[in-house]
Amino acid sequence: MKKKDDIFEHDNSTIIATPLEEIMGSRFGSYSKYIIQDRALPDARDGLKPVQRRILYAMYEDGNLWDKAYRKSAKTVGLVIGNYHPHGDSSVYDAMVRMSQEWKIRHPQIDMQGNNGSIDDDPAAAMRYTEARLGKISEYLLKDIEKDTVTWSLNFDDTAYEPTVLPASYPNLLVNGITGIAAGYATSIPPHNLNEAIQATIYRIRNPKCSLEELMEYMHGPDFPTGAIVQGIDGIKDAFRTGKGRIMIRSKVSIEQTKTIQQIIVHEIPYEVVKSNMVKKIDEVRLNKKIEGILDVRDESDRNGLRVVIDIKKDADAQLILNYLYKNTDLQVSYNYNVVAIVNKRPVQMGLVAMLDAFIAHRVEVIEKRSRYDLDKKEKRCHILEGLIRAISILDEIIALIRSSKDKADSKRKIIEAFSFSEEQAEAIVTMRLYRLSSTDITLLQEESEQLQKEIAHLHCILDDPKVLRKVMVQELKAVNTAFPTPRLTKIEETIEEIVIDKLAMINEEQVMFTLSRDGYAKRVSLRSYNASSDSLCGLKEGDRLIGCGEVSTLDKILFFTNMGTYGYVPVYELEEAKWKDVGTHLNAGIRMRGEEKITDAFVVKNFQSQAYVVSVTRMGLIKKSALSEYEVSRNNKTMSNMKLLDGDEVIRSFIAYDGDEIFIASETGFAVRYPLDMVPLTSPRSKGVKAMKLVDDVIGDACIYHQDNKQLVVFSKNGAVKRMKLSEIEITGRPAKGNMLCKKVKSKPYKIAHLQMYDLNDEVYIMGKDICSVVSKDIALMNKEATFSAPLVRDEEYYLFTPTLHVEEIELLKKEEADKEAEAEHIKEFTLFE
Repeated sequence: MKKKDDIFEHDNSTIIATPLEEIMGSRFGSYSKYIIQDRALPDARDGLKPVQRRILYAMYEDGNLWDKAYRKSAKTVGLVIGNYHPHGDSSVYDAMVRMSQEWKIRHPQIDMQGNNGSIDDDPAAAMRYTEARLGKISEYLLKDIEKDTVTWSLNFDDTAYEPTVLPASYPNLLVNGITGIAAGYATSIPPHNLNEAIQATIYRIRNPKCSLEELMEYMHGPDFPTGAIVQGIDGIKDAFRTGKGRIMIRSKVSIEQTKTIQQIIVHEIPYEVVKSNMVKKIDEVRLNKKIEGILDVRDESDRNGLRVVIDIKKDADAQLILNYLYKNTDLQVSYNYNVVAIVNKRPVQMGLVAMLDAFIAHRVEVIEKRSRYDLDKKEKRCHILEGLIRAISILDEIIALIRSSKDKADSKRKIIEAFSFSEEQAEAIVTMRLYRLSSTDITLLQEESEQLQKEIAHLHCILDDPKVLRKVMVQELKAVNTAFPTPRLTKIEETIEEIVIDKLAMINEEQVMFTLSRDGYAKRVSLRSYNASSDSLCGLKEGDRLIGCGEVSTLDKILFFTNMGTYGYVPVYELEEAKWKDVGTHLNAGIRMRGEEKITDAFVVKNFQSQAYVVSVTRMGLIKKSALSEYEVSRNNKTMSNMKLLDGDEVIRSFIAYDGDEIFIASETGFAVRYPLDMVPLTSPRSKGVKAMKLVDDVIGDACIYHQDNKQLVVFSKNGAVKRMKLSEIEITGRPAKGNMLCKKVKSKPYKIAHLQMYDLNDEVYIMGKDICSVVSKDIALMNKEATFSAPLVRDEEYYLFTPTLHVEEIELLKKEEADKEAEAEHIKEFTLFE
């Protein structure tokens, strides 16, 4: 029986101890190299990825040319997979389809018959249904490939050779562009105009040291197959200089007026935008009413061209709607140049000059190799012609030798020995047909020889003189330019137009009801829904309380303050619409708030630029005054600092006040101070404030603002007792001061102040606890400060005051003391405050 140790015996000599990190790094490095060089990135010389090159060569090798009949796409896919590209058939067919789509490639390299997809991102038909052949322009990618112009390598199974690059008679990398993602690299090259690219190439050939600015006189920028408008000449310059740059592509549209409506008509869309998705997005804007005025969206595209129609209300601002659609849909998109291509088997970031130079260097090599190939062929032919012409002059002797020979090989040997012909010449002589011995054919041989001598001399000039070679290159580029006249489709605009949208102009102003609770739940309710509700009380979560409600405009802003010394504001139109009895949506859906933040006060603001102040009072006796204008910020996505608090302190009330106002502050034990607001220094929202009153083993109970009107002070205790007082009963003090008592001290059961509020005599005072009760202000007993309180109105320590504000007229307008009386329309309206 084997021991346990014997079972696990192994030969240590076969184990290679290598850290896993090194193994993974090495393998991934090999994989990355393959992805970069042989799959995802184009070659700078012919602008093709390997799969594209293999497709074109397989079709060329099979004789599937542009001037021949179409052949099934499946046949080409089979040839590519079987001979050159050992990957999935779908990847090959997808590449074929893209090379045939005229809305994705400026000059399709494959001519496909059948359903090859659409600009709406519809898929192409299966490869068994479509037929394809090489596009005409592909002739200029493959021309002279049989003349040893490019290097060849064995295919994946070493059964055939494939080209590592195509001869490419035009700068395809620029003309058709390409996108690809490799390991650690990506490329995004837009299409450019063929004629412009060739003209820039010719200029570069003639002026090898020219500047980028000179080249850009010929090469203006991208030219997309879908047309549209490109904005940002600086981005184009950056891309042409460094290979990276950002441009904006904007749809070509027109605004037309009919008898009943306006129409925004889209004629061209940005490159690689899926039209159906764009139309759907625009329709979502209409359905969600993100901007008012859109009636309908229709795609009226047909075989005559693209056309998307957006119907607009006759009185709507069509340009504002168009700007909104530019900013929020694919009517306008950004495009980032990222020109990365393979140069000498390495990925390189390339600008325009580098791309042109790579192509020119490739063409120089192709023309030199082609010239050497042609020179060799012509010299061999010329050598044979010399032998044939000399043989005719001694024809009788040659015939005699041939007749005396045993066979062809013997004839060749005797001819070579007798007349010193070369092997090639002897072969041509013995295989020459008798009809070539006529005088006419002799003349043709002599003419052919003379022509060959001229061509050989020209080829020598090409190989020996770079100027002649460049001239040939220019001539061939001009031939391509003439064969494919290409009008520019994309309009270039110098600057990127900044789209500034006035959000308020987008909003349909209407009056709505608004509610806000202490826990941060808010909603807006249409007046129709509110009027249809039989209950005057809105929906609230259990334990929550109402801070404010009233009729407001959708263009108003709600400014709110919390007990944690923070504030925030939200436009009414951004609030979710709900029913009157709904709880509403928490403000943190759009504004970041801490869970412990409770709202104490809220105001309706039309314009922050007012001569108003925000006054806040804390439980531990601090007061702070800041200008309202400092509370408006560019980004209101979170609560911001209103007052810096001491440890354990909290804000109990915040007010809107003005020059000339007074502040009333009462401690829980009944001491009260009254002084002009001018005594409080003006500070920033981030300050901690100053002492409001002197406290001895006491805290602030409540505070209120006196606007120098005819209102009287109503004081509530924590147990629900109440009294009304004339303001003359309370003396004006300094700051800080201990103040005077508001009521008589009762040692057995002292009163604690809970609420201060100013009321007109006929105001209705609502008190909410477990039950709701109300009383008219003048019915509350008028007492002096030496008196105690009347009987409690509510037997609930958790009660709070509630004054419903149901109409705009009842919301107090904040006084804006400015010289121009006409500016009063921009005043701030204060919500009824509850605490």
